[in-house]
Amino acid sequence: MTNINFTVDADKCIHCGLCEKDCISQIIKLNADKIPQILPQDESSCLKCQHCLAICPAGAISILDKQPENSVSCDNLPQSDSLLNLIQSRRSCRNYKHENLSPELIQKLKEMLIFPPTGCNNHNLHFAIIDDVDVMDRFRNRTNNKLKKLLVNGGNKLISRKFDRYKKAIINGEDVIYRNAPHLIVVSSPISAPCANEDGIIALSYFELYAQTLGIGTCWCGFAQMCIKLFPDLCEFLEIPDGYKPVYAMLFGPADIKYSRTVQPDEYKMTTVKGDKNVDNIPLIRKLKRLLWNSLR
Repeated sequence: MTNINFTVDADKCIHCGLCEKDCISQIIKLNADKIPQILPQDESSCLKCQHCLAICPAGAISILDKQPENSVSCDNLPQSDSLLNLIQSRRSCRNYKHENLSPELIQKLKEMLIFPPTGCNNHNLHFAIIDDVDVMDRFRNRTNNKLKKLLVNGGNKLISRKFDRYKKAIINGEDVIYRNAPHLIVVSSPISAPCANEDGIIALSYFELYAQTLGIGTCWCGFAQMCIKLFPDLCEFLEIPDGYKPVYAMLFGPADIKYSRTVQPDEYKMTTVKGDKNVDNIPLIRKLKRLLWNSLR
C-alpha cells in the first residue's frame, strides 16, 4: 500500500473544505471534526498532484513529505500585460555567442523544469542538457559528420530530401543544424506515457519563455530532433534512458543579436462557436473525410 504521508495540522486548519473540493481523485474527506483525511485504502488513488498542499489557505496540509513552508507564494504573479509582451516578443534565435552561460543561469533553467505540467501528472520526463560548449562541439561535430556522410553517399532518399534546402551547406561543413549554439536540451518521455509527445512540447515551451526572461536565446530545432532519432549513437551520447523516445530538441545560449520590436503575424483561423449548427445528420462522406483528417500525422 502506498504511503503518501498526508498530514494536517489541526491547529492551523480552518475547516474550509477547499482541499476536499479540489481533490482530483476525490479521496480527501472531512471527518466529524471537519479535519481533512485520506483513508489508508484510498491512498493508492492519489495522483500526487499536490493540489491539496497548494490550495490550503492556512498552510495546514503536508503530503508526500512536502511542507507548505517550502512552497512559494502565488501572490506575486506577473501582470497580464507583462506576460503578453513576453509572448509577443519571443523570437527563435539562430545567432549565438560561442560561449557558456554562467552556471547560475544554467541552474535556474534546470530548477524550473520540475514545474511544467504533464498528462495524468506523469512526471517521468527526461532532460538531456549539454551545458558545456566543448561537449556541445563534440556533439555538433558528430552529428554534422554523420549527416554529411549520409548526404554524400546518397543514403536514405526520404531522409536526404528533408535536408535538400541545406544539403550543399552541410556538405561544405556549415553548421546549419546547431547554428553555433553552445547548449542543447533534448526532452524525452517514456513510450508508455499517456501524453508522450505533448508533455515534452509543453515542457520546452515553459523552458523557452523562462529562458527569455533571463536574456537567453532559444530555438526549436527540428533538424536536430530528426538527427537524434535517425542516429542511435546520438541518443547514447545524450544518455537517453532505455524505453524513452526523444520528443524534441531546443538550442539555447547567449544570443549574439537583440530584437528591437515584436513582429506582426497574420491571424490564425478562429471560430467563436455558437452551438447552433445542426450536426446530427452529417453526410457519410463528410464523416469519413473528418476521420481521415483527424488520423493524419
